[in-house]
Amino acid sequence: MLRLSNFGPHARLLGMIILWGASWPAGRIVAQAMPPLAAASLRFLLALLVLLPWMYRSGGFAQLKDWSLQRWLGMGLAGFFGVYAYASLFLSGLQYVPAGKAALLITLNPVVTLLLAVWLFKERINTIISLGMAMAFVGAIIVIAQGDPRHILQGHLGLGEVLILGCVACWVAYTLLGRWVMTGVDALSATTVTAAIGAVLLLVTSLVVEGPAGMQATLHSGWTAWGALLFLAFGATALAYAWFFEGVKRLGAGAAAGYITLVPVVGVAISALLLHEALDASLLIGGTLAVLGTVIMQRGRR
Repeated sequence: MLRLSNFGPHARLLGMIILWGASWPAGRIVAQAMPPLAAASLRFLLALLVLLPWMYRSGGFAQLKDWSLQRWLGMGLAGFFGVYAYASLFLSGLQYVPAGKAALLITLNPVVTLLLAVWLFKERINTIISLGMAMAFVGAIIVIAQGDPRHILQGHLGLGEVLILGCVACWVAYTLLGRWVMTGVDALSATTVTAAIGAVLLLVTSLVVEGPAGMQATLHSGWTAWGALLFLAFGATALAYAWFFEGVKRLGAGAAAGYITLVPVVGVAISALLLHEALDASLLIGGTLAVLGTVIMQRGRR
């Protein structure tokens, strides 16, 4: 029975999965209306308006002077992969791929991360984890190939799918880097510093690649696109991370991670409701396998 004292953290974690799930259709709206690099840079610059004061109030700035050069280099790499590269590929991929499909492809994150953790850190897996990994992998393949794996074998992989799979690679790199450089660093400081590094890189790249016209086009986009961008910045980034951190602190990392397995389901549902994206058989079957696989993996790791 759920204790009343724990209801608040559980409610916030439910809010978190809604915010993160809704980030996919919101990203799709932004990607269709704004240059991706300019939009991504504004997303994190706006999010920093919340993250920096939050970090200051928590006393996080005091520890920065004690960070070693190795830690700063590690944070730089984490900011490059986890914010700069991921955000660029996220919005670029959503120009070509429906939001619901993209959300389901991200279920490969824990599979690839764990496989590399087994290789790099000698992390152990059991039969239940292996079963979950296999189910999640097969489900993702069905979604990517639209029910016909021959499409992949014949090299018929779309640009959008390649870009979203690039998001998977970047997030896996960010997660594994975290095990190296973020030991002893609180999650808020790590998130704020990597977001700041990524935002600067995104802004510079936008000005070089898209030019001032890219930022101008972003600033003059419609209210719908700007509403989606503000949601990504303050809802799916600042607020969702705040709720996630509180959930980890109050309930533990395992319970919080369990909620994350529901993000693709929420992403597909909201994309279908708001963007009227079709739910074909390959998406439903593959998505069900992928989500069940991640749930079984989570169970096995407990």
